[in-house]
Amino acid sequence: MEWLEASVTVNNETAEAVAEVLSRFASRGVAIEAGPEGIGVGPVTVRAYFPADAALAQTRRQVEEAIWHLGQIVPIPDPVFRPVAETDWTEAWKQHLQVLHIGRRIVVRPTWLPYTPQQGEVLIDLDPGMAFGTGLHPTTQMCLLALERHVRPGATLLDLGTGSGILAIAGAKLGAASVLALDDDPQAVAVARENVVVNRVAERVRVAEGSLAEAHGPFDLVVVNILAQVIVEMAGMGLVRRLATDGRLVLAGLLVDQEAKVVEALRQGGAAVTARQQMEDWVALDATAVAP
Repeated sequence: MEWLEASVTVNNETAEAVAEVLSRFASRGVAIEAGPEGIGVGPVTVRAYFPADAALAQTRRQVEEAIWHLGQIVPIPDPVFRPVAETDWTEAWKQHLQVLHIGRRIVVRPTWLPYTPQQGEVLIDLDPGMAFGTGLHPTTQMCLLALERHVRPGATLLDLGTGSGILAIAGAKLGAASVLALDDDPQAVAVARENVVVNRVAERVRVAEGSLAEAHGPFDLVVVNILAQVIVEMAGMGLVRRLATDGRLVLAGLLVDQEAKVVEALRQGGAAVTARQQMEDWVALDATAVAP
């Protein structure tokens, strides 16, 4: 059977957004390939494959339109299309993916690659073909770094907008005793559950469909890696009240020019920022509750 390959080469910051768009049309998943400089350094290529059937022309138009709309937010080149045989891509794209090291201890491994963790390393097995939450995006990396700093043995963790489940899995492997991972996308919930089982943390991580209303707490650590506007809304809906005494918020998904709005929403919601990270144009914030 013949397939049509669509590829878009972008920076690490944009790769997961492109992958999310392409995954809407690619039933077999999306591949994110590192360039010759490696993951986290140079550009990456996002690839998706579509069957050469009667709907192909319409699918191609939809892909072009979706990438064009995304390009109105951040510069993105037009997708490059080429026909391929199934045997050319079902395995070959995996050769370009690498084991990703984040921080001092965290290692994200594509499920098919051999890797022997060193003493003290936390190994997370993920399929990068499952588009969002591969560890490439700066917001994901900053959240992983925050988890490495803040998770204590026996802690309770809430992961709002879990996506692939990478942050929930990391939290459990770093020592959290109980993790609630919520996402309002049923497909993300299914993917996260699969990844939790693969990583053998199902006894400590519960994945469910939902959002802030379904998070009853209290939690020692709450991680929210979603859009800035959603964080602002959650701050006004009692996000801080989900924290245990001396609990901590980790917030990511906001651009530099959105930071002030989020900080003000946290202040009004009863929290104060205690630390800040920045990668490229993205910011992550630590915050704690302020005594009334």
